[in-house]
Amino acid sequence: MRFQFFSITLFVMWLVTSCAPKITETQNYVHFHGSPSKGKILMVVSSPSVSKQTGWPIGFWAAELTHPMRVFQEAGYEIELVSTNGGDLFMDSYSDPRDKSGYSAHDVISLGYLQKKEFNDLLKNTKKLTEVDSKDFVSIFLVGGQGPMYTYKGNMDLQNLFTSFYEAKKPVAAVCHSTTILLETKLSNGDLLVKGKTWTGFADAEEEYADKAVGQKIQPYRIEEEAKKLKDTNFKVAAPFSSYAIRDGLLITGQQQNSGEAAAKLLVESLSRR
Repeated sequence: MRFQFFSITLFVMWLVTSCAPKITETQNYVHFHGSPSKGKILMVVSSPSVSKQTGWPIGFWAAELTHPMRVFQEAGYEIELVSTNGGDLFMDSYSDPRDKSGYSAHDVISLGYLQKKEFNDLLKNTKKLTEVDSKDFVSIFLVGGQGPMYTYKGNMDLQNLFTSFYEAKKPVAAVCHSTTILLETKLSNGDLLVKGKTWTGFADAEEEYADKAVGQKIQPYRIEEEAKKLKDTNFKVAAPFSSYAIRDGLLITGQQQNSGEAAAKLLVESLSRR
């Protein structure tokens, strides 16, 4: 009986492994083999920059790329990755699960992706966001991090790209500090995209926590504080660092790095309704 049970167990393990979908990376997009693609989702990340507040090298937050990416891939979508300026990418050090700070050591999803050559290749020599056409994608997802507070702020190319998806009736998503573009992104009629919308982003309480943790002000401004100055829009936040995402029509927003998966799932649900 023991031998029979062992043989069956080995067969099941082989079957699961051999039938598991395989990920392929080609020219900064990835997809699953074995099933038809449901379309491509454009993921935008910040190119490397330097914080004028701290002097730190900054870029994107790892979990805000990997966690949504996993949701999209498992749902059958291809991913194409572009950046604000093109070229090689840099993840915020505190978001790297291998960083000596240990801040993101619990992020096993990012750690798993970082073990894969194809994922690391994906972060190299990215296209600039102006080199893609929104018509080739079913949706857009903006990855946050510390970089967006500089590279997304005032970026008309990114605002226009985001609006082109929205006005084409395609769902659009932004998480954490990437929601900074919603403070100023306008539709073709001149209205703010968030006019009449309920949305979220990095909270003042979370900024306060981060500032105290490092002993200085990290960000040049605070998204919640600026959002509260806007008329005819409703900015909401949940408990600090909880998973929180909002869908209001075609607009999907996530509060911070722990909300990327929730925002991605709302995006997949929106796409399934089309």
